[in-house]
Amino acid sequence: MTSKDIQLDMRGAIAVIRLSRPAKRNALNDGLILALRKLFENLPDTTRAAVLAGEGEHFCAGLDLGELQERDAGQGLHHSRMWHSALERVQYGPVPVIAALHGAVVGGGLELASTCHIRVADETTFYALPEGSRGIFVGGGGSVRIPKLIGVARMTDMMLTGRVYNAQDGERAGFAQYLVPPGQAFDKALELAERVAQNAPLTNYALMHALPRIAEQPADQGFLTEAMMAAIAQSAPEAKERVRAFLEGRAGKVAKG
Repeated sequence: MTSKDIQLDMRGAIAVIRLSRPAKRNALNDGLILALRKLFENLPDTTRAAVLAGEGEHFCAGLDLGELQERDAGQGLHHSRMWHSALERVQYGPVPVIAALHGAVVGGGLELASTCHIRVADETTFYALPEGSRGIFVGGGGSVRIPKLIGVARMTDMMLTGRVYNAQDGERAGFAQYLVPPGQAFDKALELAERVAQNAPLTNYALMHALPRIAEQPADQGFLTEAMMAAIAQSAPEAKERVRAFLEGRAGKVAKG
């Protein structure tokens, strides 16, 4: 499944998805966003995890300003909601998504990265939200997702002052969970995806769909949701076999590293 804006390469159970507008630093336009939505809605049934990367020197430099157009309030509202709907297919789609970040992760590119479940950055990565200086506001879900990674105060500072985080400071702030040498983000992301793909599918589903919602619920509701999800996950035949394998000494032990 390919288009001029996005490429899909299946590597066994791993879907490798690449933004493919390198001449535009993989800047996002409506065509790419809609292609991304369609892709995640139609991943092969054998897919167990995905890697999201960018072709060329950058992951994604944000919104394609060449496509900016004047909209009235109603048009702007519906346009933003279209992006929300598309990016929700990444965050709450069928499989966990690991982002391989390098170069620019800016504006809409940061919004896209924040939809992924694990983010691996290499040392060329930098993060920015230039919307504030351009007289606009984030519209792809960034005001909801990014503060959950770095906090409201840091996001406010970025948008008010144009602050740019480098890879090292970005990892400490919470943009990425892994930091690797230049050129190694994709390999590390693929390694993680292969590990994630070995998990029981219902466990991965619970981590993607239930855990973020539990985190936002009052404690009493969260405990109930957790109990129901735990009961569903452990009732799966695959889960029962994995527990038996552990009890019978046929499964690996937890190891450091």
